[in-house]
Amino acid sequence: MSADILETIAAEARRRVAAAKAQKPLDALKAEALAMDTETGFPFERALRGTDIAFICECKKASPSKGLIAPDFPYLDIARDYEAAGAAAISVLTEPKWFLGSGKMLRDVAAAVTVPCLRKDFTVDEYMLYEAKTLGAAAVLLICSLLDEATLRTYIAICDRLGLSALVEAHDEGELRSAVRAGARVIGVNNRNLRTFTVDVQSSIRLRSLAPEGVLFVAESGIRTPRDIDALRRANVSAVLIGEALMRAPDKAAMLRRLRGETV
Repeated sequence: MSADILETIAAEARRRVAAAKAQKPLDALKAEALAMDTETGFPFERALRGTDIAFICECKKASPSKGLIAPDFPYLDIARDYEAAGAAAISVLTEPKWFLGSGKMLRDVAAAVTVPCLRKDFTVDEYMLYEAKTLGAAAVLLICSLLDEATLRTYIAICDRLGLSALVEAHDEGELRSAVRAGARVIGVNNRNLRTFTVDVQSSIRLRSLAPEGVLFVAESGIRTPRDIDALRRANVSAVLIGEALMRAPDKAAMLRRLRGETV
C-alpha cells in the first residue's frame, strides 16, 4: 500500500473496471441497466428527508486502516437487523481487495431488505454507475478527490437517467463547493481523510454551513456515540453514515437504537 491510499485503491478500481469490460462491454451493460426501472423517484433521497437525523448503516468486513473488522460476517443478517432497528438506508462495500466486499453482497442485500442501498465503492468510470444499477443499488458514492467537477456533473446526469442518487463526498471547502457547482443533491463530508486515514468528526460540523440549505447533508466516518449524533443533529445534518462503530458492536441493532437515542 502506497502512502496515498486513495490513489492506490483507485488504480485497483480501474483495473477491476478494465477486467469487467472485457467480460461485458459498456454498451451491453448500459442496455441492461437502462432496461430496468429508471422512474424510481430516488428512494435514497426520500429516505434521508425525515423529521430527524437519518441513519445509513454499513455492511463492512474490512478496511485499509483497520484491517479485518468482522471475521464473522453474516451480511444478510446484519442488513436485516439494521432495517429492523430503524436504518433509513444500508451501505454495502463492494471494493474487494481492501474492504473484502463484492457486487454479490450488494445484490443479495438489496434483494433482502426494503430500504434503499448505497453502493460504497471508489467510482472511477461510468461503467460502475451502470453496474450499480444492475446490482440493485439505489445510490452510488462519488468522491470529489477522485473526480473533477466536469466528471462529477456528467456522472450525476447518468445517475439521474438511471434513477440513482449520487452521494457526492467532499473532504474540504473546495471539494464541497465543487460538489455544489456540479449539481449534487446529496453531499457527504467524510470525517476521515482518505489520503492519511486520520479522523476529525468536527469536519462535518464545520462544512455544514457552506452547503445550500436544500441539499441533503451526510456526515460520514468516526461517529461513535449519541453525543456525536446530538452534535450533528444540532448542526442540521440530514443523515449519518456509520460503519465501524456498528460492525464492531456485538449487538448491532442495540447499538443502532442507542445511537438513535432510544432506550435499549
